[in-house]
Amino acid sequence: MGEMDWEAELANLLSRLNNAQQSLFDLLSRKRELLIQRKLGELSALAPEEELLCAELQACHDRRQELLAQAASVGMPGDSIRSLAGHLPQQQAKGLQQPLDEAQRRSQLLRHHCMSQWVAVQRTMLHLSHMIEIIATGGHLKPTYGKGAAPSQSGSLMDQAV
Repeated sequence: MGEMDWEAELANLLSRLNNAQQSLFDLLSRKRELLIQRKLGELSALAPEEELLCAELQACHDRRQELLAQAASVGMPGDSIRSLAGHLPQQQAKGLQQPLDEAQRRSQLLRHHCMSQWVAVQRTMLHLSHMIEIIATGGHLKPTYGKGAAPSQSGSLMDQAV
């Protein structure tokens, strides 16, 4: 087996990751707009695209693991792509620095976007759960604290003690 062109392999991985991350940004932006507009049918239609992106990101992760394992087997750093790139000759390492920085920055932004959408969906689910409970009980909820029935003069969503 010939010697591996580490710079080309890492550049290929980073390019593939860049494309997947950019596609995920686009998908998350569309999802955000659909959540705001409450277009649930269109939102669920994004699921196949989302699954493909998840598969591509998993493939990038798997390739990363393969490269790191190969690097470790030949005595190069195998703990991260950044340390592997830093082990390359200076000119090659310098060419990979910007794509590495961008991939890391995009990864942090993607985590932030995913978390904010998750929080928005969880709040919506909690609101809907409360609405269903109000409808199911006819607006007569039992108090969270205390004994007995809710006082008739309090609001149906208030604790008995309030």
